[in-house]
Amino acid sequence: MAQETIPPTSAEATPPPTDVVIVPESDPTPPPPEEKPAVTETPASDEKKSEVEKETKPEAETEMPQSVSFKEESNLVSDLSDPEKKALEEFKQLIASAIKNREFELPPPPVVEEEKPKTEETKAEETKAEESKTEEPKADESKTEEPKAEEAKTEELKTEETKVEEPKEEESKTEETVIEPKTEEKEVVIEEDGAKTVEAIEETVVPVSSTATGTTPEDTEVVAKEEAVPSATQDQPVDDVAAALEEVSIWGVPLVGDERTDSVLLKFLRAREFKVKDALTMLKNAVIWRKQFGIESLLEEDLDLQEMNRVVFTCGVDRENHPVCYNVYGEFQNKDLYEKAFGDEEKRQRFLKWRIQYLEKGIINQLDFKPGGVCSMVQVTDLKNAPSLGKHRPVTKQAVTLFQDNYPEFIAKKVFINVPWWYLAVNRMMSPFLTQRTKSKFVFAGPSKSADTLFRYIAPEQVPVQFGGLYREGESDFTISDAVMEVTIKPSSKNTIDLPLSENSLLVWELRVVGAEVSYGAEFVPEAEGGYTVIVQKTRKLILADEPVIKCSYKTGETGKVVLTIDNTTSKKKKLLYRTKTKCSAE
Repeated sequence: MAQETIPPTSAEATPPPTDVVIVPESDPTPPPPEEKPAVTETPASDEKKSEVEKETKPEAETEMPQSVSFKEESNLVSDLSDPEKKALEEFKQLIASAIKNREFELPPPPVVEEEKPKTEETKAEETKAEESKTEEPKADESKTEEPKAEEAKTEELKTEETKVEEPKEEESKTEETVIEPKTEEKEVVIEEDGAKTVEAIEETVVPVSSTATGTTPEDTEVVAKEEAVPSATQDQPVDDVAAALEEVSIWGVPLVGDERTDSVLLKFLRAREFKVKDALTMLKNAVIWRKQFGIESLLEEDLDLQEMNRVVFTCGVDRENHPVCYNVYGEFQNKDLYEKAFGDEEKRQRFLKWRIQYLEKGIINQLDFKPGGVCSMVQVTDLKNAPSLGKHRPVTKQAVTLFQDNYPEFIAKKVFINVPWWYLAVNRMMSPFLTQRTKSKFVFAGPSKSADTLFRYIAPEQVPVQFGGLYREGESDFTISDAVMEVTIKPSSKNTIDLPLSENSLLVWELRVVGAEVSYGAEFVPEAEGGYTVIVQKTRKLILADEPVIKCSYKTGETGKVVLTIDNTTSKKKKLLYRTKTKCSAE
């Protein structure tokens, strides 16, 4: 991860992990089969078909080279290859030794040397040095005074020697007075042939004075304290060492001795292509950065940016159960919101902290690092009306660097929707320089293909309505557990869907045609012969300005079916989404 989660600035500032549109030919994990109502299609005539085929040419934005589908790596050790297992074991050993050596701790602050006040001796020395400098030019003139100066120097040396010898004699006296042997008597009991004898053993204890060794009492206390601290590798018990190793953790997962540890370590190994030393450096830097940035305290901090929940939010899961995070940068068209996030340097740093806080909470609350668990997410980035250049550019670059360095391999798939043409052109040029693994994680789709691209990875009932799905907050009749049926309506064709209805029941249904521009109608047809057909919804044309989701219900006392009719008169195929629920009429 590390991944871009701030508005892109321009084509030049686009993060490197980008690529052309990757659209697999079939859904990687299709929804479970269900009983589908009868769907009938009225095909167009052969002449119309030929005309439609001529008119319906693929758009420029969809003419992208497709890459091979890439399967996400497993976090199970049993699924690793032998070299990868060996690298993981070596990585664990290096981490254990690094923890023992305290390499994950914050570096000590730089020592600032304070200027010591000048004593009288230093001042005297400085004055002598200055005087000697001033007297040097006069050396030639005072040649006659040299013999006298030499005699004075010899006398000074003699006096200094006598002064030095005097304290030595005093020290020897103190040594003689201090070093006095002390005798202690100890009684030792010795057993021989059942008889006990007591012998007095004299032990001579010779204390060593601090002056003789050149150490002060303060120094001996420091040495005693250092010797009292047990060594973690020699005298410390094994259980205490293991407890110390477990103290270093990241995202609540200890780096040693936990069932979730392997999943975390594999992220750093894969980010560095299983180069163990590089992965260790990355891990140490990430742990130290978290301490410097104050991640633990940041989780509890109130940054007062509730409005940003419209910009970044999590909704549902994809078809492989990864949580999905949406980044909607078009919201920054609101000038007040943009100024609150990027108005000045303080606000930009606050927004960055909020984004990191949101990511951290998502990792802790929504990901599972246990073996076989889901430990990565899907990100959907909407570039519609996203700002290009502006005050957010510096914090964008900073965020990209932080996420790449400290959140490796957290993105299972990153889908860019409503991508402008120039963005696709830039990524097409960068594609040859990217690895297949990197390209497979990034998907780009233009405005007309955004919804279809999302449905390949996320079920429509999980996709918010603003992106073409059916999920709406506050919906009472349907939830994300109610599967949505998908039907492709061909150009210039009419489709009918039969929804069976039993006696004394209430049928509720909702539908949506992605792209609209079709005609829709509904009627009830009784099963009994001679019954009357009831028009439930008069035929009308759906346009983009209408409410995207149509919700209807019909209550009856007889058995029959509700027939939905969708007529696509355009030259483009349409995607129909619908789901139903039958209730007892008493409800």
